Amino acid sequence: MTVTLPSTHASTTRSMQKLYRHLHAHPELSMQESETCKFLTRRLDELGLETFTCGGTGVVGILRNGEGPTVAYRADTDGLPIEEETGLDYASVARGTLADGTDVPTMHGCGHDTHMTVALTVAEYLVTNRSAWAGTVVFIFQPGEETGAGALAMLADGLWDRAPRPEIVYGQHVWPGLAGTIDISSGVAMAMADSWRVTVHGRQAHGSQPDQSIDPIVLGAHIVVRLQTVVSREVHPMKAAVVTVGTFHGGLKENIIPATAEFTVNVRTFDLEVRTRVLDSVRRMITAEAQASGAPEPVIEVLSTFPRCYNDPAATRQLITELGGTLGADAVIEVPPVMGSEDFGLLAEAIGVPSVYWMFGGYSQQTIDASETVAGNHSPHFAPDSEPALAAGLTAALTAILSQVGTLAGTSGSPLGGTK
Repeated sequence: MTVTLPSTHASTTRSMQKLYRHLHAHPELSMQESETCKFLTRRLDELGLETFTCGGTGVVGILRNGEGPTVAYRADTDGLPIEEETGLDYASVARGTLADGTDVPTMHGCGHDTHMTVALTVAEYLVTNRSAWAGTVVFIFQPGEETGAGALAMLADGLWDRAPRPEIVYGQHVWPGLAGTIDISSGVAMAMADSWRVTVHGRQAHGSQPDQSIDPIVLGAHIVVRLQTVVSREVHPMKAAVVTVGTFHGGLKENIIPATAEFTVNVRTFDLEVRTRVLDSVRRMITAEAQASGAPEPVIEVLSTFPRCYNDPAATRQLITELGGTLGADAVIEVPPVMGSEDFGLLAEAIGVPSVYWMFGGYSQQTIDASETVAGNHSPHFAPDSEPALAAGLTAALTAILSQVGTLAGTSGSPLGGTK
């Protein structure tokens, strides 16, 4: 089914830009999005949606419009501990506090400000165009995506006991592609991810007396090198996995062999069996190297676990057709799964319904042509071209939602006009 959407280009663009600039300038760290929560709740209340907070700093908005299907749409809300270097006149100067008490600069370096802006604009459109649809739309503004804590927190707080259960859940993410294009995968879309903090213990001694020590830096270094063989020697060549050691800390002075050293490891996989084998291998190597060094057993702390993001093939095929009608068939590109990770999939998996998640481009052709490499997500320079990016994100989100609850059939179009 295709839907006819009126052109409201000028007013919609102005409204989105105002929302976007505010949200971009006021990021908050994962599971600390208290002011963002208040802002979103206030805006949804103004639009007349039923609202409740969920999962600490998450917000749910429910929009009912008579009998019809129920669809859920998710937007994530957290920022990152990054000092913004975009030079924008609305750049963030916000700061936050990490779990260990460290004060850090904060930025919407992953584009969640665009996601919230699109979701709020979709809600406004549906409120003011009730004749175009019938049913119920559940807007999920989810905290803590960056840490993998948010979806679990909302589910634990009774999300689907308090909100109508949808037949399908949609979500999308901006990334450094061409604005107006959609990248989408059928089946597995994004990887599972497991992050550990590993503390290896030794025996402290003077740097001139290594024989009196068990050197945890040497031990840790052996573990880091050994872990490089997990993928190359223990994973089937036709399977995919990534093992990354992202941090390593040990010691305070060059002539003191410390008592401990610490590193973090990140594992990404698509396949459950591969995941189990890789994690087992990483644990085995950590333990074995400690034994070889005569050191105590290392302490392994799980930092985060992200589920596999899986796009229902039938629902994905339907959405590709719908998006081709609004953005143009050439603008919708089927791609292999990516090694990035998301906790989005848990929301639908928890109630056994399908979900579809896709990427929309954030940069104009002019920006891409003018840059050797455009800044990607999690960069201090990440600054999507907000007008074309938001236009495409809005069109994609509305197309997905109205494909389930829309009541007007006809020529496909965009609420912004001229997007196709």
